[in-house]
Amino acid sequence: MGVNEFVSEGAARVPVFVVDERLGLEQCERLRAVRARRDAGRVQAALRELASVARRTGNLLPPILAAVRAYATVGEICDALRDVFGVHQETVVL
Repeated sequence: MGVNEFVSEGAARVPVFVVDERLGLEQCERLRAVRARRDAGRVQAALRELASVARRTGNLLPPILAAVRAYATVGEICDALRDVFGVHQETVVL
């Protein structure tokens, strides 16, 4: 037969989750507060160490945890790793 043998009569309604815009604004404010009270030098040192270990192909978990403990953001940690490894570019083989 095929994949369309048991087609339903009506379209299924899928509930859409809507996030209140205020939540995003509140999260941005919390991030600003964390960045304001953290030790920026400690964060930068932790991110430099992470990049250094990544260049040497060492175990990344300890420097990632050190960066987290210094209150580096996920984005900052990812940026440090992107600086070393780059960004994956899909290639198409014909």
